[in-house]
Amino acid sequence: MSSVVKYLIILGTAVFISFLFPNNTRFKYEFDKGQNWHYEDLVAPFNFAIQKPASVIEQEKATVSNTIPYYFINPDRARQRKNIFQKNFDNQVETVREQDQFTDVFRHPEKYINYGRKFIDRIYQRGLITDDHELAKLEKDKVIMLRYGNTTVKKTVESLLDTKEIDFWITDTLFQSGLPEAEFLIPLLRRDYAGNVEYDAALTDRYRNEQLTNISTTYGMVRKGELLIGKNELITDSIYQQLISYRDHYQQTIATERSAWWVYLGYLLLTLLILGVFVMYLRFHAPRVYTYFQPFCFAMMWPLIYSYLVYIVRINGSLSLYIVPFCIAPIVINIFYNERLALFTHVVVVLITSFLSDLGYAFTFLQLLAGIVAVLSNIMVRDWTRFFSSMAFIFLAYGIAYLGLSLIEEGGLSTIDWSVYTWIFLNVFLTLLAYPLIPLLERVFGFTSSITLTELSDMNKPLLKEMSIKAPGTLQHSLQVANLSEAAARKIGANAQLVKVAALYHDIGKMKHPEFFIENQKGQNPHDDLKPIESAEKIIEHIPYGVELAQEHHLPEILIDFIRTHHGTTRVEYFYHQHVEKNPKGIIDQKAFRYPGPRPRTKEEAILLLADSIEAATKGIKDPCESDIDNMVNKIVQGKIMKGQLIRSQLSFRELEVCKLEFKKLLNSIYHVRVEYPE
Repeated sequence: MSSVVKYLIILGTAVFISFLFPNNTRFKYEFDKGQNWHYEDLVAPFNFAIQKPASVIEQEKATVSNTIPYYFINPDRARQRKNIFQKNFDNQVETVREQDQFTDVFRHPEKYINYGRKFIDRIYQRGLITDDHELAKLEKDKVIMLRYGNTTVKKTVESLLDTKEIDFWITDTLFQSGLPEAEFLIPLLRRDYAGNVEYDAALTDRYRNEQLTNISTTYGMVRKGELLIGKNELITDSIYQQLISYRDHYQQTIATERSAWWVYLGYLLLTLLILGVFVMYLRFHAPRVYTYFQPFCFAMMWPLIYSYLVYIVRINGSLSLYIVPFCIAPIVINIFYNERLALFTHVVVVLITSFLSDLGYAFTFLQLLAGIVAVLSNIMVRDWTRFFSSMAFIFLAYGIAYLGLSLIEEGGLSTIDWSVYTWIFLNVFLTLLAYPLIPLLERVFGFTSSITLTELSDMNKPLLKEMSIKAPGTLQHSLQVANLSEAAARKIGANAQLVKVAALYHDIGKMKHPEFFIENQKGQNPHDDLKPIESAEKIIEHIPYGVELAQEHHLPEILIDFIRTHHGTTRVEYFYHQHVEKNPKGIIDQKAFRYPGPRPRTKEEAILLLADSIEAATKGIKDPCESDIDNMVNKIVQGKIMKGQLIRSQLSFRELEVCKLEFKKLLNSIYHVRVEYPE
């Protein structure tokens, strides 16, 4: 990929991320409750109010919401009840007139009517509630405000009448009324009572709104020149609130007065610095990612995506930043590449997004720790048990770390914000998206996951099936190379599955002319009829044809690279020396006898190159013993080193020695001397 394109991608990523940062200056002090002040004495540079914590204000608002409710006496209820009483009185008088009873009522009806009306007025003036009224379900000592016209008085629920008490009032007062025939009124006063105490929503809301308006959001003022906190002084609750208020006032006033463009330039420089270090790491420690366009874009997209996610969550306000699943990136990168690249990318992502976060060092610490645990878990997408176990480890890492930080800051369990654990749980749940993302990213960026490698290792795949028919000897050679490569790769911590599958396909180009390769020959050697240079051409041809065949069958590019590099840029030595013997004084075109390469660029490609040469050479030893095999392995490995075939492979000498020992061990187990049994 062109360097200009890379620089444009890096610059574009940095510019985009920088626009997500706040455009005011960043507060220069970091502090937490319960810790010591690590800076010099802090003197207030301006006047500012000490803000109450949001929790205190919410508590005061909740207290206002539970203030005394307002009710009012509905005058229409007494009027309606007296009308009913008058109607029932007239009907009952007509009934008893025919029976010649209650003569005093007939003579003085107005006395009885007036008494009944006054009785009803006294009941409703007291305040009457029915059994289904909301006040009837409250405690008797519950206080309410009751409005009579323009007068409001404080009363308890107990002071109000309910319908059950009316009978007591009748028996207690009616027979002391002095009316000769008071019993006439009993049935008329016992029924048809509706409650007259009604909730006054408008007055209650108005009173509560007044109370809410009167809630103060501050504790007082700090004057310019006052000492806020001294060096190494403990940050208590009250001092912490003063520092918070100082920071908020600074960011709302002083910070916004500074030039936004200078602030943006600062963020841009920091972002470019972090991305620059990241790109340097890719160049020297992950050249396959740095060199090719799609892998480079894959690496650069993670800081971009996570910065935008954090920005969206931060401006949303209703979500916590702890919901962002940062562990997806190291999990996915570890599956496609390795632990080092996964961890380094995660560190870069967290460093950049920390500028967007307002949670301080706690956010950075938790995310870094969770990413380390995700990498150490070594998640396997083919192993669901291991996958879910890793999720559990990540949750534990988050949970324990947050608890520890909270205990340091709060000094107890009662004031810890336990709701954060809900966000952490959602974070880990969203991390499960790493699983469906793997096949998607595999298709988009042309990667190869362990799932695809498992499918390609099936011996019923078309290419392997065809090779078993056309070049059975080559297939057997490939299986042996696969075993050697897998064992060596596993010993040094390389990708054993990748190199094993690559070994199965590395010689598919031999299917074009299988008879030109010794493992497939059964009779006459066709090279006897060719010149050495023609024979070399036939041998070398299996590389470009293998690449062509692999591309035709849509093998992953990473496997095609193994086909290109499994001979590096070595010569076809046998035919080269034949040609030199036949043309001792002629001009020799060495390029005609050299494989096109390139040389191996990864540990896995280097292991396959060595295993392929060693397996083929060992077959040429008649009756090999342990020393023969050891000498052969040493000779081939040394030859590859001397010819510079391993110089770009990232394989260390220590790892090379481990591979040699593993090759010797396996080959000796294959070619061990057997006891000759009698016939």
